[in-house]
Amino acid sequence: MRTHFFPATDRGLKDIGWLQSHLTFSFGPYANPERNGFGLLKVFNDDYVASGKGFGLHAHANMEIISVLLAGTMNHKDSLGYSEVIPAGGVQIMSAGSGLRHEEYNVGDDEVNFLQIWIEPKLQNVTPRYQRRQFPEAGRANRLTTIVSNEEGTAHCWINQNAKLSLGYYTETQGVDYHFAPANKMLYVFVISGTVRVGDEVLGDRDALGIWEGTGNVHLDCAADTRFLLIEAPINH
Repeated sequence: MRTHFFPATDRGLKDIGWLQSHLTFSFGPYANPERNGFGLLKVFNDDYVASGKGFGLHAHANMEIISVLLAGTMNHKDSLGYSEVIPAGGVQIMSAGSGLRHEEYNVGDDEVNFLQIWIEPKLQNVTPRYQRRQFPEAGRANRLTTIVSNEEGTAHCWINQNAKLSLGYYTETQGVDYHFAPANKMLYVFVISGTVRVGDEVLGDRDALGIWEGTGNVHLDCAADTRFLLIEAPINH
């Protein structure tokens, strides 16, 4: 098993007042030739948005865009006709495909914190799609919860790629065994809060670990009151 540690302290930062974006990979003003993604995971931004502020109407194409809302309340409007308000615990996907436009604003009184994740698609120029599901923390304690998959279903969002995203929330110290397809696959572990040990690596708040070329079996030791996100995706097309 090969690994790469992505410490929280080594991320890029875009700070324009109303938006603070912590950038793991090259994005916008942060250009790091050694950080151009991890496999088909191309963007992982940890964003904080001030009340009343947000992202005006803009376009995307041929990218799987996932937002995991950790705190606050945001709206979503797009050219597909969707318009809704999303509370914390919401997960939304846009299979941008042949093209769509959208806007997102903090419509609550408190700061919004969300994870913005981009994964390269399996097929190009598909019909654009939007989808949202809610995953309240109280309903998923002490187990892994699939939030995004490549398979259609009513319990999670699905995207145009052989990828899977899972949220973990453990109130007590616990070991977690995760199994993923080893052929051409990678796993990205991101700690939202708390502590996770993977082998000899200890991850704290906002640290991440990339894993590849293993057996597909990964053991995580989670401290009490720990929250994390797992992203399983192909290394290449």
